[in-house]
Amino acid sequence: MFKQSTSNQQKVAAEKNTKGLSVQFRNAFAFLFLSLFLVSSGAQAADSTQPLDLNRATAEQLVGLPGIGEAKAAAILAIREERGGFRSLDELENVRGIGPKLAAKLRPLLKVANASRKSAVGKTGNTARN
Repeated sequence: MFKQSTSNQQKVAAEKNTKGLSVQFRNAFAFLFLSLFLVSSGAQAADSTQPLDLNRATAEQLVGLPGIGEAKAAAILAIREERGGFRSLDELENVRGIGPKLAAKLRPLLKVANASRKSAVGKTGNTARN
């Protein structure tokens, strides 16, 4: 009888130890996940404070802006491609669906850098020489 109670005590102790380890692993995993989440959201917050370059932005980045869906993002990219880039944020109002109010809302979130305009000669194909 004494041996049974000792073995039962050992089993109970082993079960407690196993449960304790699983709780420790679960807590460690939760801590790791929370840490990664906070670090990644901090990196996103740092990126979101920087204005987005209208001449380099992807469709996914544009969709992240307020008032810009997939259709407007595609229209922005089409105008950018057609004109070789934006020279100023004022040109954003030339995009279908973007009026003065939305453009004003977007101004603090955007910038225009390094517009590479296609030359008139390149567009028309005229290469007349004197």
